Amino acid sequence: MSDQPWADWREERPRAFAARFHRKARHAGRAPMQVKRPWALSVTALAAVALPAFAAPQGWERFRIADAVANDTPVEPMPFEKAGSTFPGSAFYYLEVEKPVLKVGEGIHSDADVAPSNSAAGDGPAARPLQIDNSGVDRTRALQCLTAAIYYEAASESEAGQRAVAQVVLNRVAHPAYPNSVCGVVYEGSERASGCQFSFSCDGSLARHPSRLFWDRARTVARQALDGYVYAPVGLATHYHTLQVHPYWASSLHYMGTIGAHRFYRFNGAAGRPATFRFAYLGGEPAARPHARLPSDAPDTVLDPAAVQRTFASAEPIKARTEEAPSPAATATPIYTSELRSRGGDALYRASNLPEARGIKPEFANSGRWIAQPGS
Repeated sequence: MSDQPWADWREERPRAFAARFHRKARHAGRAPMQVKRPWALSVTALAAVALPAFAAPQGWERFRIADAVANDTPVEPMPFEKAGSTFPGSAFYYLEVEKPVLKVGEGIHSDADVAPSNSAAGDGPAARPLQIDNSGVDRTRALQCLTAAIYYEAASESEAGQRAVAQVVLNRVAHPAYPNSVCGVVYEGSERASGCQFSFSCDGSLARHPSRLFWDRARTVARQALDGYVYAPVGLATHYHTLQVHPYWASSLHYMGTIGAHRFYRFNGAAGRPATFRFAYLGGEPAARPHARLPSDAPDTVLDPAAVQRTFASAEPIKARTEEAPSPAATATPIYTSELRSRGGDALYRASNLPEARGIKPEFANSGRWIAQPGS
C-alpha cells in the first residue's frame, strides 16, 4: 500500500476504464461470410430434385405437360362432383331435375305400332289436301264428327294411328261412293242396328262420356286434318279393320299396311284411281249426331266394299267407249222435213243468195258460209 495519503491516491485514479481495457471487434478471428441471393438457393434445390428424375428412364414422360388430345389420361371428378361429398350448396347440387310435363298425346304408344314385315304402307298415290277453311256451321260440325271418329276408333292409338283414321274419313268424303260431308261419312248407316260404316256410331259407344285429355288430343289431330294435313302412308285408303278381326271384304281390296292396331285397304281398279277422288269440299254438313233409328222390320242393307269395286269396274268400259266414239256433231247430216227438202233442203242455209257487199276484207269474205260440208 502506498505511503501517500488517501486523498492523493484518489486523485491519481484513472477517469475512464476504457483507457485500460482494449475491446476487440466483433467476429474477430473468423473469416467474413458472404450473403447469397434467395433465387440462387431456389434454382439449386430444383436442380437437385429434377436432375435425377430426368436421368432415369422415361423421366421426361413423368414431367411432360398434359396433352389435351390424349384419351388414356383418366379424368378424376372434382370433390364437389362426387356423390356424398358435402360442400356449401351441396343439397341443391344433387337435387333431381324435374321431368318435363308431357303434352297432350305424348308418351302414348300402341302395342301394335310395329308394322308386320309384309306391310306395304305408303304403296300407291297419296291423297290431296281437303281443306274446310270456313269458320261457320260446316266447320264446327265437321270438326265435331271427325274428332268423334278419331276418339272412339283410335283413342289409345299413337299419333300415326289417329292420323290414319282421319285420312280414311277424308278419303271417303272425296270418293263418289260415299257422302260428300264429314258427318255424312262418319254416321253413315247409323240408323240401323248393323251396317254402320264406323262401329262406334251404332254399337252404344257414344253413351260413354269421353275423357277430356284424350278428346282434346283427338280434336288436335282432327283440326290439322281439316286444315289440309295429309297423312301419306295410308294413301287413298277407304277401309280399315282391327287386328282382332278379318272381314269378308279384306281379300278383295288392296292391302296398304298396318298402322297401330288397324290394317288399311284401298279399292282396286277404277274405284281406287286418283281421278275418281274429288278433294273439293262442298259443305252442307248434317247434324253432328247419329241418324234416327229405322224400325226393326226395315230391310238391313250394307254398303259392300266389294260391290262398290265391281260397280266401278263394270262402268269403266262404258266410259271408255264413250270417250273413243267420235262426236255426233262432226259427222251427222242435218235432217230436214219433206217441205224443206222440196224447197231446196240444205241449200236454203248456205247463204248463197245474200246481197253482195263491197269493201269487205278477204279474211271476212266467206263469213256465214260452211267451213266444211256435213258428211264430207
